[in-house]
Amino acid sequence: MSTVAGPVHEVCSSLDLSRVPAPAFVVDLSRLRRNLEHLAAVKTAAGCRILLAQKGFSMWATYPLIRQYLDGTCSSGPWEAMLAREKFGKEIHVYSPAFTDEDLAEVIPFADHLSFNSVRQWRRGLEFIRRSGRHIETALRINPQVSTGDHAIYDPCVPGSRLGIPLSELKGEDLSALDGLHFHTLCEQNADALATTLDAVESKFGHLLHKVKWLNMGGGHHITKAGYDTDLLVRLVKRIRERYNLTVYLEPGEAIAIGTGILVSRVVDTVHNAMNLGILDVSVTCHMPDCLEMPYTPDIRGAGPQGTFPHHYRLGGGTCLAGDVIGDYSFPHPLQPGDRLVFEDMAHYTMVKTSMFNGVKHPALCLWDPDKDELTTVRSFSYEDFRDRLS
Repeated sequence: MSTVAGPVHEVCSSLDLSRVPAPAFVVDLSRLRRNLEHLAAVKTAAGCRILLAQKGFSMWATYPLIRQYLDGTCSSGPWEAMLAREKFGKEIHVYSPAFTDEDLAEVIPFADHLSFNSVRQWRRGLEFIRRSGRHIETALRINPQVSTGDHAIYDPCVPGSRLGIPLSELKGEDLSALDGLHFHTLCEQNADALATTLDAVESKFGHLLHKVKWLNMGGGHHITKAGYDTDLLVRLVKRIRERYNLTVYLEPGEAIAIGTGILVSRVVDTVHNAMNLGILDVSVTCHMPDCLEMPYTPDIRGAGPQGTFPHHYRLGGGTCLAGDVIGDYSFPHPLQPGDRLVFEDMAHYTMVKTSMFNGVKHPALCLWDPDKDELTTVRSFSYEDFRDRLS
């Protein structure tokens, strides 16, 4: 089973950029559908269930399409869960590092699965569930304590991590009321990292896998990225499912939206201070914060690293933050105010992380359907949106 992600320049390739209300995030529905079809094929081959991780992609204008292929959603707290109930439906899974009593009161009326980060939280949750009269399946998030990634900020298995319960904290606990186990250790990784993780999970928690109904393997699986070993993923899921007679869930966020979106921006001005500088109407601080956290330099269509083309610029946003620097790029031609620049692969972990710091105007949210030659602006933002976030 091959992966599906093609060259990023194929995204919105037939879209006339002059039609886009820049700045804007644009999601290509044909590419999104392509990812979803591949995920549906993985579901069938592996016999698992796949959830949309809203923390990675929650553009709910696309939910009617996504729900045709996936089994439900996973949420990181009450507000994401409410969005899932209102706009997606199907199975609603909720996990939080720590639920307040108010959180539990909000999600218990409609959640299907609740995963807890400590035995204390789980027992408190069971009390709330019993009083509600609803049947909700519960799980504990476990920490296999095996790191497979390169970025500590995204590694839940580092020493001192608050995410997931190590085996030592479960000894002597009565877990007979437990329905499932949940782990999430990967970040944009291939199936070999999952294989390493599963070896640790089975070694440490295999005795519990024989007793529960389901195992949630979390997200971070780059299933739709070119080069991902889908066949290995299918074998791993089937092995666990058949060995322990349980249901397996995957909850990718980025795999759903990899290679589906762009961020269209404009050059506002160019200046010179020891080098050529370009000031854009988008900000890495406000609109691409993952580029600072990872960190990485996003690709720009038609541009390259310094030395690729004759005209070199350092690009930044229009905020007052000196460090609002997107990166250094070279272009075939000098940049001019009004030029449109397209940042590639700007769907997953983009819209969900944006801010209105400095009162910078927020990009519009658009959908592009190349089959219908239809560009739809599903949300634009105004001063009132900025004002109403404050007091």
